[in-house]
Amino acid sequence: MDMPDRATKRLDDAARAAWLYYIAGKTQDEVAGILGVSRQSAQRMVSLAMSSGLVKVRIDHPIGQCMSLAAALSERFGLSLCEVVPSLPGSDASLPVAHATADVIERWLLRPEAGVMGLGTGRTLRAAIEALPRIDCPQHRIVSLTGNIAPDGSTAFYNVLFSISDKVTAPTYPLPMPVIAASAAERDMLLTQKTIAAARDLAARADLAVVGVGQMDAAAPLLLDGFITRAELDELRAAGAVGEILGWAFDASGKVIPGLMNDRVSAADLWAGGAEGRQILGVAGGAGKLPAIRGALEGGLLNGLVTDEETATALLA
Repeated sequence: MDMPDRATKRLDDAARAAWLYYIAGKTQDEVAGILGVSRQSAQRMVSLAMSSGLVKVRIDHPIGQCMSLAAALSERFGLSLCEVVPSLPGSDASLPVAHATADVIERWLLRPEAGVMGLGTGRTLRAAIEALPRIDCPQHRIVSLTGNIAPDGSTAFYNVLFSISDKVTAPTYPLPMPVIAASAAERDMLLTQKTIAAARDLAARADLAVVGVGQMDAAAPLLLDGFITRAELDELRAAGAVGEILGWAFDASGKVIPGLMNDRVSAADLWAGGAEGRQILGVAGGAGKLPAIRGALEGGLLNGLVTDEETATALLA
């Protein structure tokens, strides 16, 4: 037996042990007896299943404070969907927000009626996709809301379309162009291409759009990932930019900044002609993103939000 087969068998055995322990409710002694191994081996199998990510734990107990915050945010900003997760003291807010986002996406993908889901980009959204289980949902279509190409010509690392294609059976549609084109003329030329136009048309019809919210300070994702220069960031900030969604920079009132970098953004314009009937769900948390999240909510760029308890409290302050 070669090494890949041996590794596969170990995971198969670990999965059997975990099923017996967590689902069938067997004790470790009973698991050992059923599998014909020692109690210590059964214990190691269950531990391997947990460490390998085969076991997913979900707590189905609503937390009162978080639910109250979600209700208050929904009322204040007119949200049709709001999830608030507990903050982890001293920890990055993105992890609990990512897992809550994964739950929202999973519920949507399990709907029997066909739909179109649009996906943005970002670290939190990528973590959410990684937390998804495998889902069979060929009735849906999933489209990228922004370009898939980084400034150096490689695949944009935090674009999540290719990650989700490993998890679900639904057909996926990339947007094969730079996240931010070199010039407005280049962007306009690329948008005339038939494949790109078809993908953007599908994105414009997305029933659910899941997007990250980026800040516009020294930790701006667009800057850190090389999509804009420091000088371009300074120009945007001077024009009042506090955040960006899909690369579109906006001010504290949620208005998209005219000109500058926005003339080169390849992303779908989710707000052209209104967004009635579409869920635009922002996933973000943390003090650094507070001005961006608040601006997006004030301007109606989002009608849904997944965030953490501390950020929700600050938004309502």
